[in-house]
Amino acid sequence: MKILTRYVLLEFCIPLGYCLTGFLSIYLLFELFGSFGRLAAAKPGLWNALTYLAGYLAPYFMWMAPACLMLATLYTMWSFCRHSELIAMRASGIGFFTIVKPLLAVSVLMACFVGWVNEYYVPRYGQWAKQFKAARFTFEEMEKTDDVVYHNATANRTWRIGLMMKEDASVLEDVSISVNYPHGGRERTIKAARAECLDGIWYLMNVDVAYFDEHGEERASPVPELDKLTLRAFPELDERPADFLLQNRDWAFCSVADRLRFLATHPQLDSETRRGYVYDIWAQLVAPLACIVITLFAIPAGIATGRQSVFKGIVGALCMFFAFYGLTILCMVCAKQGWIPAAPAALAPDILFFAIGCHLFRRQR
Repeated sequence: MKILTRYVLLEFCIPLGYCLTGFLSIYLLFELFGSFGRLAAAKPGLWNALTYLAGYLAPYFMWMAPACLMLATLYTMWSFCRHSELIAMRASGIGFFTIVKPLLAVSVLMACFVGWVNEYYVPRYGQWAKQFKAARFTFEEMEKTDDVVYHNATANRTWRIGLMMKEDASVLEDVSISVNYPHGGRERTIKAARAECLDGIWYLMNVDVAYFDEHGEERASPVPELDKLTLRAFPELDERPADFLLQNRDWAFCSVADRLRFLATHPQLDSETRRGYVYDIWAQLVAPLACIVITLFAIPAGIATGRQSVFKGIVGALCMFFAFYGLTILCMVCAKQGWIPAAPAALAPDILFFAIGCHLFRRQR
């Protein structure tokens, strides 16, 4: 790594670290003001408390990261211009892109990290933190959930689960499954004291199966030998443990894969709800790009802060920042109302402001 690259990277990462620490501290203070008493009374242990706080902060990181990148970029470029370092670098024959390349590289890495947080950390620990808080920071109340109902419209099946673990739905207790004919009549009912999913196949214990004809009258079993088994496999049941967890998970804490799975297994959703869910999927996919877009137009704004006036540069950057998220909200409303398709609505703010940032960036070159 070149000396100049290390220097620019250091000058940028220090204010970025300060900004991230400041924003995270503000969010933590607001949360601790309301939860510290109950958290201290429950005494969940240091590791569990830190896991809860990290899970609580994770959903907000996708908005904190772009804001921190913008502020750190403004300060770094202002500092370079204020002390004539940018002029010295350019006078030495160093290209403008070479100077700001570390800033853009960090924004790309931050975008990747935001994507990882949204896809892997939030679905697991964000949901866990919400359940942990709802259970007043005690594990006894949050480990299990009861009276779960899951309807598979594609296969005309309805599951009623007496008890299951909130984090692992591969083992269910007190299970009742209703299988219906396509026209809506009951075809059969399956009751079991316990159900366990092994290698993608459901095994039911102490099974009681009742069959019905199209008129609703009970009929004889077509497989009486199988019905006598204490432990029986049901390969035709294609529901997965993750489906039951999604049924009880907050939509905001779902990954893109989980959301796509939910839409595939819920074709009965009305058009308005489905439009909103489809937009949320696209919005989650493009959310990390905000880190790159905002850094791109913050670089020229930071230079304007150093060369012309602090007021002009900061106000310009803030106007661009709020305009970006204002347009994002406007596109979200239009998409959920059905006025704009979901994909263009989610991509439009990033494409527009990326083009503006490239134009301003080129003028600085």
